[in-house]
Amino acid sequence: MLYLLRMLLMSLHFIVAGMIGILIGLCRPFNPDNSRLCGRLYSLPAMPILGFKVRAEIKGLLEHQRSCVIVANHQSNYDLFVFGRAVPARTVTIGKKSLKWIPFFGQLFWLAGNVLIDRGNAQRAKKAMLTTTDTLQHKDTSIWVFVEGTRNKGRGLLPFKKGAFQMAINAGVPILPVCVSTYSNHMRLNNWHSAEVLMRSLEPISTTGLTQNDLPALIEQCRNKMLACIEELDKELMSRS
Repeated sequence: MLYLLRMLLMSLHFIVAGMIGILIGLCRPFNPDNSRLCGRLYSLPAMPILGFKVRAEIKGLLEHQRSCVIVANHQSNYDLFVFGRAVPARTVTIGKKSLKWIPFFGQLFWLAGNVLIDRGNAQRAKKAMLTTTDTLQHKDTSIWVFVEGTRNKGRGLLPFKKGAFQMAINAGVPILPVCVSTYSNHMRLNNWHSAEVLMRSLEPISTTGLTQNDLPALIEQCRNKMLACIEELDKELMSRS
């Protein structure tokens, strides 16, 4: 019963938040700070509705002063609400072109200035990635990427896609990892307190002086740091329970 009530409230919240977000986007279309506002619009009401308790250690992320590529692990569709509170100022996201067809959310996503990539068209995808390099270098804007490319459903980190790291090297900006504990296969949405989630941002990884030849080592370095962080966060939760 509680699960059904939550899904009903979340459906209403998704529609209302989407409509308000579209109004924000229409008032200031493609403003790179729209994502931060809309992220909080989705996240803050959703946490009590879902019964999630999120503890975030992300001061370094929120106070980072220059453009960077933010990479995060991706577990489920609920990441929209979990990570929404963590989006820094002047940050846009890369998403699939098909997202724009989702009612309310898709139009909001586009108006927020996020980058839509047509993965089925290599030429258009390459052009979009070149645009992001210019954004990082000249527009004082960071880019958020779910670096696995798809949801891992709580089964551990999937192999990382290269795009985020190629962008960072081309633009000469750091990689800033953000990790959340494993929660998607532990949620109990029929319980009053359905999930406890820990979030932590790591120290930026410099790309200064790197070339595309350094790409495999950079990906491995970032993935190892995120694996260790997620393992540590999961252990913290287990020790508390």
